[in-house]
Amino acid sequence: MRVGFDYGTSNCAMSYINNGKSELIPLYGDDAFVPSTLYAVERGFIAELIAQQLEPQDRLVYAQARSGALAQSRAGKAEHDITQVGDGLFYGAEAIAHYIAAPGEGYFIKSPKSFLGASGLRPQMVGFFEDLVAAMMLNVKQRAEKHLQQEVSQVVIGRPVNFQGINALESNRQAQEILTAAAKRIGFRAIEFLFEPLAAGFDFETRLHENKKVLVVDVGGGTTDCSMVLMGPAHRNQLQRDNDFLGHTGERVGGNDFDILLAQKALMPSFGMLSPLKTGLPMPLMPFVNAMAINDIGAQTDFYDAKTGFLLEKLQRETTEPELLKRFVTMRDDKHNFAVVREAELGKIALSSADTYRFPLGFIEPDLAPESSAENYAEIVNTLLQKIANLINEATTQAGSKPDIVYITGGSAKSPLIRKLVRELLGEQIDIVDGDHFGSVAAGLGVWAERVFS
Repeated sequence: MRVGFDYGTSNCAMSYINNGKSELIPLYGDDAFVPSTLYAVERGFIAELIAQQLEPQDRLVYAQARSGALAQSRAGKAEHDITQVGDGLFYGAEAIAHYIAAPGEGYFIKSPKSFLGASGLRPQMVGFFEDLVAAMMLNVKQRAEKHLQQEVSQVVIGRPVNFQGINALESNRQAQEILTAAAKRIGFRAIEFLFEPLAAGFDFETRLHENKKVLVVDVGGGTTDCSMVLMGPAHRNQLQRDNDFLGHTGERVGGNDFDILLAQKALMPSFGMLSPLKTGLPMPLMPFVNAMAINDIGAQTDFYDAKTGFLLEKLQRETTEPELLKRFVTMRDDKHNFAVVREAELGKIALSSADTYRFPLGFIEPDLAPESSAENYAEIVNTLLQKIANLINEATTQAGSKPDIVYITGGSAKSPLIRKLVRELLGEQIDIVDGDHFGSVAAGLGVWAERVFS
């Protein structure tokens, strides 16, 4: 069985061709999407889960490389009275619920795809990300196989044009190798990759009755990709499409960055970020920036490092508004920074249609609810919008002409700010088509899987 797999920054989805059309596979009831999150009661459970998927000869080599994690798993099962490690691993909404209920316990990660291309990853960390991605992929694969009632062995996995903006060639190589290793470990025997904006475009192309020059703007959770592609009846049945791809651009700027920036600028002032010190000096910004940068390994390491704790103790004595900084210390002690960014994400969604929004942060302090306006939100994220504008301009420059149609997709593209940006760049007369913002990439990957594996 062949499938398309959108291992997304925000959500995961899988598709296949059913009666000639790409169809998303229900994973949780009727829901075809699972948030890209994982919660492990013990981190070592992840390694044991992957070891169970391997053939005996591979399992021995793997066990030697993961001896520490597997020992932790054995101890964790005894401590928590768990027989099967699967009982201590949770995905998607269940993972989020476990984290919110007990943020100081277990191991929680959101959007690991954001880290796969990070520079400076040690071999041990690369191996851990391979296991982490494999565990999340396995959850989707097993649920899909249960629905389809057959094994899934061939897969086309979506990938952004660039996983990172810095040292893109090495970043892309590392990230794709991690995804490949993870997919092999859970039983995929044939693995191909396809740029995510092209996948979204292939889904759209199946509905085109005329040949068009299409600019696909895919604003996902972790990256924004733009592709100018020749599409239509004369192109869609070709396996070799290199000459149809007129321009590709991509950068690591997506919905997560909008959430984080909103949290930093709109919420952190209520935690003392702008409080002056008794010395007259400004409050150091880095602890607040690092706290909200949940997609940056280095930032999170620094935020929870002991030296940050010592700095906060010093700042509590020096700040002119100790009650505000106390909130920040409480958030750090209780590991609620992920939850704060989650509330920023919900606020971002609300401000797409509302003039104002109050962010409910009662889990930090009763009745705490900072307010922001849609106008203020637009000002906050203007720098990110300019990055997306640069990508659109670069793609059209590479193509040497403007598109006939702009196809907008990706969960973060639902914002009216993105449509307004496209209008400003390409003119009021340009045709703009909204795709299935969450499902078009997965659907297109299914289309391509059917073609390359037939």
